[in-house]
Amino acid sequence: MVRIGIDIGGTFLKAGVVTEDGNILATAARPTGFPRPVEDIIKDIAGAATDAVAKAGLTLDDVSFVGCGCPGTVNQQTRLIEYAGNLGFKQTPLVGELEKLLGKPVMAENDANAAMLGEWKAGAARGTQDCVCITLGTGVGGGVIAGGKMVRGVNSAGAELGHTVIDFNGVQCNCGRKGCWEAYASVTALIRQTQAAMMADLDSAMWQLAPTLEEVSGRTAWDAMRAGDETGKAVVDQYIEFVGVGVVNMINVFQPEVLCIGGAISKEGDRLLQPLMEKAMIEHYSKYSEKQTKICRCELGNDAGIIGAAFLDQV
Repeated sequence: MVRIGIDIGGTFLKAGVVTEDGNILATAARPTGFPRPVEDIIKDIAGAATDAVAKAGLTLDDVSFVGCGCPGTVNQQTRLIEYAGNLGFKQTPLVGELEKLLGKPVMAENDANAAMLGEWKAGAARGTQDCVCITLGTGVGGGVIAGGKMVRGVNSAGAELGHTVIDFNGVQCNCGRKGCWEAYASVTALIRQTQAAMMADLDSAMWQLAPTLEEVSGRTAWDAMRAGDETGKAVVDQYIEFVGVGVVNMINVFQPEVLCIGGAISKEGDRLLQPLMEKAMIEHYSKYSEKQTKICRCELGNDAGIIGAAFLDQV
């Protein structure tokens, strides 16, 4: 038997046929196409799943379970998607509707949690009982496994790691608080920090990489640093400090065996990870313990959400 993992994104609905050991046999995708009726989106989610099964040379009779990673809040008790603004989901019975369309048991989970589960099942955190996964993207997403169980909280909205505060008088966050880790460590924050540094140094090489502020990306400061630009290096160093504050917080709270970092910024490899490890060894509470948290990159990339979703019934 095989499983289906579905990663519901704002641009594409992606489905994969996954073996019991976490290998993807085939994938299929359809455009999300929001805004449009929720019912149509759900039909296309089911359609992507059946497309993937057909590409694997199988039928739904070969499928034991279907899991969905979805942005927003997923209530595990009611099985409703309470809210996913980018999809128009509000108290949406996604799970029940997919069970009707596919004839299989279905579970749904927040997409960051699903990606974390993928790394736990088949990626950087496999074989652990306690792990934290951080995604540095448009926001700062995350997921936590504690004692072999996913941390969901009483309302299924737990592990919003990006909305822990690192400066209570700091930058306004979209969640309504000030100084959230996300407001300093996301790619969105890095772009804002890069733009501010460029405005303060009109001779910076970053202007050659991004002639207008609108062209600044999360890579601009890193590329400038590699070209020898001191302002670019200062932006990168400060950004890593912001990431590091939150990483140390996560180690202090959860004491995980592995803390893995994903998202586009993680591709910077040791230039990101080495300073984070050094900061953790200096600052985290358990630095004198025999066992230490391993800080590393996520391994599965865009496949993490599909693989994790396929195993939601195991946590």
